[in-house]
Amino acid sequence: MAGALSNIRVLDLSRVLAGPWCGQILADLGAEVIKVERPGSGDDTRGWGPPYLKDEEGNEFPKDSAYYLAANRNKKSVTINLSKPEGQELIRELAKKSDIFIENYKVGDMKRYGLGYEDLKKLNPGLIYCSITGFGQDGPLSSLAGYDFVVQGMGGLMSITGERDDLPGGGPQKVGVAFADIMTGVYSTIAILAALAHRNNTGEGQYIDMSLLDVQVATMANMNMNYLVSGKVPKRQGNAHANIVPYQVFNAKDGQLVLAVGNDSQFAKFCEILGHPELAEDERFKTNAGRVRNRETVVPIIQEFLMEKNVYDWIGPMEMAGVPCGAINNIAQTFEHPQVKHRGMKIELPHPLVGKVPLVASPLRLSASPVEYRTAPPTLGQHTHEVLSALTGLSEAELQALASKGITS
Repeated sequence: MAGALSNIRVLDLSRVLAGPWCGQILADLGAEVIKVERPGSGDDTRGWGPPYLKDEEGNEFPKDSAYYLAANRNKKSVTINLSKPEGQELIRELAKKSDIFIENYKVGDMKRYGLGYEDLKKLNPGLIYCSITGFGQDGPLSSLAGYDFVVQGMGGLMSITGERDDLPGGGPQKVGVAFADIMTGVYSTIAILAALAHRNNTGEGQYIDMSLLDVQVATMANMNMNYLVSGKVPKRQGNAHANIVPYQVFNAKDGQLVLAVGNDSQFAKFCEILGHPELAEDERFKTNAGRVRNRETVVPIIQEFLMEKNVYDWIGPMEMAGVPCGAINNIAQTFEHPQVKHRGMKIELPHPLVGKVPLVASPLRLSASPVEYRTAPPTLGQHTHEVLSALTGLSEAELQALASKGITS
């Protein structure tokens, strides 16, 4: 079965995680994604290591970092120097035959190269053009480069992430992965798919303006609303939830577990398993609202009782009773978890340098148009001649001439 986007071609000029993440999702869904990189250095993330890809003898490939491998499956790599008029003309030729154009250059760079939306729209009226920047195409910060870490701070996420201020070592923390980048990639994919649906109905393409800061603000979700409704600025809760109790990390005799009691019925079941059903009848703790108001009283009581047994002595009965809980796994333990293994979340694909490369599967499961795992993340410029000869009609001699001038490699 072909992927849902098997007739779609994407020209991807993005260089850091938000754009490549979007491109990988589209590629997994069957799109042909042509990744345009700088000759010599390529995508910035290729050098974000160690660790780097290694062969069986332990030799490293410093243009294939683990970071790069995370977001570039199923793509074709083409090297083009955008600073040269010949390179810009190649992009125009490729854009004529593409459905989607993704870029994450600073505001104005694409226009300066003659590759802005209005320029390419004249060549391809149906083109869907997605610009991904730190702060959007307008506003006082629009000219600045955007970085995930900075945006996590500016957009409020770090203010609610980390241990409480009143605990030793308390302070703001970033999320352990590039959250703003990844979520912007996901939101960009949604916007592109919506634009494809619009084009199917009308025949017209459109421009998409995506901002890391916009996405970060939007994904603050209930914490935004807690502030907007109450007027009170949310504070860091450590691993606790601002609106649900008990919903945090607890200690057991031999380790820690996550407890995520989402309603009063679950709390009553939890108290039965805990051996203290009277807690669920206590007027202070009977409802979630009461437990939130009396957090400082009920949490220590629960913690004391949980210390009586080991982690999995609690998890087994709670899973059987439908009380949400889980161990805190490191990543090695995560990939060994029976459910993760059953779902096939680790895959391998053939790679031209090392035989096979391990990758993480897509979480998308479609019954009629399943995700495709076609190729490993490409080596730098792996498909330059293949793509340019097929889509621009350049001869081998012309391609060699471009390479000799540093336009391609």
